[in-house]
Amino acid sequence: MPERRVLTERELNRALLARQMLLERVKGPIPKVLDRMGTLQAQYAPSMYIGLWTRMQGFEREQLDRALERPAVAQGTLMRATIHLVSKSDYWLAAVGIRRGRREAWLNASYRRDYSASLMSAAARKLRGRLGDDTMTRKEIHELLGSDSVVTNGVNMWLDLVRVPPSGTWDRRRADLYAAAEHWLEPSPKIEEIDGIEYLVRRCLGAFGPATLPEIANWAGLHPRRVMPALERIKLRRFAAEEGAELLDLPRAPLPDPETPAPARFLPIWDATLLAHCRRTGILPEEHRPKVFSTKTPQSVATFLVDGRVAGTWAYEKGKIKTKPFGRLDAAARRELDEEADRLAELHA
Repeated sequence: MPERRVLTERELNRALLARQMLLERVKGPIPKVLDRMGTLQAQYAPSMYIGLWTRMQGFEREQLDRALERPAVAQGTLMRATIHLVSKSDYWLAAVGIRRGRREAWLNASYRRDYSASLMSAAARKLRGRLGDDTMTRKEIHELLGSDSVVTNGVNMWLDLVRVPPSGTWDRRRADLYAAAEHWLEPSPKIEEIDGIEYLVRRCLGAFGPATLPEIANWAGLHPRRVMPALERIKLRRFAAEEGAELLDLPRAPLPDPETPAPARFLPIWDATLLAHCRRTGILPEEHRPKVFSTKTPQSVATFLVDGRVAGTWAYEKGKIKTKPFGRLDAAARRELDEEADRLAELHA
């Protein structure tokens, strides 16, 4: 067997930036950009807009509003039981791929031992019957299903729900209006679980690869044993990480020169590039991780990149983007960051 190419942290960093469109902004349409991103984590509504703005040429907030209203994209609880923005065409593949795994994980939690699949299925049928082709607020769902918050918060594991506009948008950030996905989007086509998991693997590698099996499973929110059969269906490139772990990748996926310049970029709260499955890329230096994710700031914080790595945090205050670097920035980096901040302030206006 030929010796596998070893990829350095910096090579993995530039691969991530290229695939996430953080080296160079791209033109839409939004659904195609989301597919390249491997979906967009969206439990805080403005994160969707900022995440697209930092990756797309000429992005304006109204573009996403229109895509949500059409709908060409949808917000739903998907990977890792977390709200994601995904293209309409990808929604059902993701939903079917994770369905069984997330239900099992939900039922296996120690504090849910008194809840069964049959109980949750009954709650889902009751809600689906009431929803019909209409929408319901979170309050109405709680009133329908009763005072047990475990049931009302977990029912979307058994019924595919999407958040619908005007809720969950820049102007109405509270995401409290829901519809059945089969009504708001379209009924689910016939998809086998293995096809959904294969889709998840391809999206993960295309957006975040090269990656190890545990990293792919972590991103998808599935046990590695569920992911392995899908890997066997895909033609893969195989590399080695510096510590020896096997890295998997799609053929012809970009691997830029590690010395490729990386421009200043602003990231929203919960940008997926900063999560555990991207740890080996060094995009979030470990010494700074507690400043971004901690028990004191469970919602995480907005960050900015300098030379492809998190170098500080930012916030929109009084019409301007205020930055707080973690260390000294040289004059060129400071100038580039300020110019990018001015553009981001325009998005907020």
